[in-house]
Amino acid sequence: MYNNLYSYSERNDEPGPRGYPGPIGPIGPIGKEGPVGPAGPIGPAGPIGLTGSIGLTGPIGPIGLTGLEGPIGSIGPIGLTGPIGPIGLTGLEGPIGPIGLTGPIGLTGPVGPIGLTGVEGPIGPIGLTGPIGLTGPVGPIGLTGPVGPIGPAPTFSAADFFALMPGDNASTLAPGTNLSFPQNGPSYGTDIMRLTATTFSLVSVGLYQVLFQVSITESAQLCLVLNAGQAASTVVGRATGTSQVVGICLVQTTLPNSVLSVCNPLGEPIALTMTPVAGGTNPVSAHLVITRLA
Repeated sequence: MYNNLYSYSERNDEPGPRGYPGPIGPIGPIGKEGPVGPAGPIGPAGPIGLTGSIGLTGPIGPIGLTGLEGPIGSIGPIGLTGPIGPIGLTGLEGPIGPIGLTGPIGLTGPVGPIGLTGVEGPIGPIGLTGPIGLTGPVGPIGLTGPVGPIGPAPTFSAADFFALMPGDNASTLAPGTNLSFPQNGPSYGTDIMRLTATTFSLVSVGLYQVLFQVSITESAQLCLVLNAGQAASTVVGRATGTSQVVGICLVQTTLPNSVLSVCNPLGEPIALTMTPVAGGTNPVSAHLVITRLA
């Protein structure tokens, strides 16, 4: 139709009146989708461009001024306290209920086992001592009894023999050697006699108490010798040289005129020194005291 219109214009060289458009024809059916064509080859990668320069950091702008703090508002008034309500009335007390009946008494249970005896308590303090009673009257003096027979003569005897150092016992006392008591002290009776400077006689058979003491420089032992035999029960000693050697014992004799002495025992390792002026500036004594008891 349009071709005809244009043809008309061309022939008359003047435009003719436009005709009304014709109705649109129906849309034709959609054709089938054609096959996907093959992918074309990937083109070569272009060159990487240069990295541009980093621009300058702009200046930091000034910090703005802090605004003024607004005024604190006024506190509002406290409201009025409301009135306290009235206290309610106390209710009436209810009546007391009746007392219930007493139940029957139950059966008596069996007797339990006897418990363990408790720990004995501490002994109480001793009571105060009572007052002393009054002294009774003095009884009458009895009759004087008859005079008894005269008893035997007394057997008591005693003697003290001593030595002074320095002067006496100047030499050391070898093992098996008797100690010298050359000087006589007080004595009583006739049963204890001197024989030599180192030996003494117990005249009568009896029981004698013997005491001896002496200052010795070394560690030492001493013993009694009776009738040439060392009495083992009479050995005394001490380990250091800071005190006296002292012995005391009872000797029972069985023979008259028994011989007694004080000895450095046989078998000892060293000779003994009688210490002169022990503990001070004066000569020091050694004593042998013999007493007959029975």
